[in-house]
Amino acid sequence: MKEASGEANMTVVTIILIGIIVAVATPLITSMMNNTKDKAECMNNGGWIENGQCVGATTK
Repeated sequence: MKEASGEANMTVVTIILIGIIVAVATPLITSMMNNTKDKAECMNNGGWIENGQCVGATTK
């Protein structure tokens, strides 16, 4: 019975750790995707990124 209890505890710890990793990784990935989208839109409009701002892009 002790082994079954230990395996159940390990399963709970694993699920909690996976939840923590997902909670930390989701905002990071979302931020990177948004930055990539903004840079692509700027470059597609003929601009470039300088100090985090789109410079020289034409607007439609």
